[in-house]
Amino acid sequence: MPAFRFDNTYTRLPRLFYSKQGAVAAPAPKLVLLNHALARDLGLDFSGMDDAALAALFSGKVLPQGAEPFAQAYAGHQFGGFSLLGDGRALMLGEHVAPDGRRVDIQFKGSGPTRYSRSGDGRAALGPMLREYVISEAMQALGIPTTRSLAVVATGQPVYRERPLPGAVLTRVAASHLRVGTFQYAAAQGDPALVATLVEYALERHYPHLKDAASPGLALLQAVGERQLALVVEWLRVGFIHGVMNTDNVTIAGETIDYGPCAFMDAHDPTTVFSSIDHQGRYAFGNQPRIMLWNLARFAESLLPSIDADGERAVEQATAVLHALADTFEAGWLAMMGRKIGLSGSESDDRALCDDLLSWMTQARADHTNTFRALAVDGLPSEAVFADPAFGQWHARWRARLGRQGDALPAVFERMHAANPAYIPRNHQVEAALAAGSTGDLAPMHRLLEVLADPYAARDGLDDYAQPAVPDGQVYQTFCGT
Repeated sequence: MPAFRFDNTYTRLPRLFYSKQGAVAAPAPKLVLLNHALARDLGLDFSGMDDAALAALFSGKVLPQGAEPFAQAYAGHQFGGFSLLGDGRALMLGEHVAPDGRRVDIQFKGSGPTRYSRSGDGRAALGPMLREYVISEAMQALGIPTTRSLAVVATGQPVYRERPLPGAVLTRVAASHLRVGTFQYAAAQGDPALVATLVEYALERHYPHLKDAASPGLALLQAVGERQLALVVEWLRVGFIHGVMNTDNVTIAGETIDYGPCAFMDAHDPTTVFSSIDHQGRYAFGNQPRIMLWNLARFAESLLPSIDADGERAVEQATAVLHALADTFEAGWLAMMGRKIGLSGSESDDRALCDDLLSWMTQARADHTNTFRALAVDGLPSEAVFADPAFGQWHARWRARLGRQGDALPAVFERMHAANPAYIPRNHQVEAALAAGSTGDLAPMHRLLEVLADPYAARDGLDDYAQPAVPDGQVYQTFCGT
């Protein structure tokens, strides 16, 4: 068995933050996927283990030395409503220290009920766990901060949702599972010392250069806010819709977490929603910046005792940081859009140039990914599109803007290629791979993972992976899997 190097610091926090328990062993585990590249990156060598041993390891049937299984407690605003929560179907094995010194959480997802499961069964279906594997690996290849998937194991036990489904356990790797909701949970206890303890721990683990700040809480709010808003900018760049941006899904480390009802847009439309439970469009594509700022405001509220002993001063300081973060987001969004359309330098009309393109894309139902990619190839999505007077006017303004910056077009298009992927996890391709994988046919999944591993390089023979579904085959809903 590989030597995990566990050094578990989270369990040194007060016990109300977690609950220790043993893993619930799967009755007939079978290895489905193992992320060999991630294993190597973490310094884990599984070459001496056969599939049966790997299935036992990644299902909880056999625990590695040094593992201390526990479920975390946290709270969260779920679609705006506050609840005390916790890991209802997740179990932390411990913190593994990679050869380069990085500390990562190793966590099971779908391994069975915990103290925080409430009425849930604590289990997961194979399809959603395969979804998390493929989407998280796609995000990694796109260069977007994300939790990772190390393994998927079928449990040999059905889970019951609308119908019986094959069960599975995902092994998730994260910089940590500290969330905005963790701090909300601490604040809900009414003891400022608990918040201070958690702030100190978070700074030591993720922002050690800030641990001696005059106001630890304010420093943490600023650092987390910058990372989370930069993350949303990246989501918008590639057309990603998280689908469930509750505060318990906002990590302190700034990684994308929880790939339940997530999806990538085909036709550009800021109102796009894929989640079957987001009936009001709270987490629609275009709402994600506003919602992240709302989530950060809830984070600020939980941090107030660690920002300033004087409540009014704490609110004033936190409000000033939040307003500055909104400005930071706007600057980051404009810089990102500038990269997508090849701009260098800055002109007063740049914001309008970007806004007008997105407005036209919405009106024309233009594909989010392919429109930008086509601009980066020859400056024209298609002859039919160019015939549209609205696009023609925008195109003339854009080419004039490129002309003023003086860059050679090949260099401009090369920069655009680096910002605009050729391949994203197209919904219909993901659904087809999940459907096949749930029946034991992993060939479509492996092929999809192979394509998505190099998303910025267009290759011959992969046209099907670059195109949206035909209208009758579009995927309109995704589900959280619980």
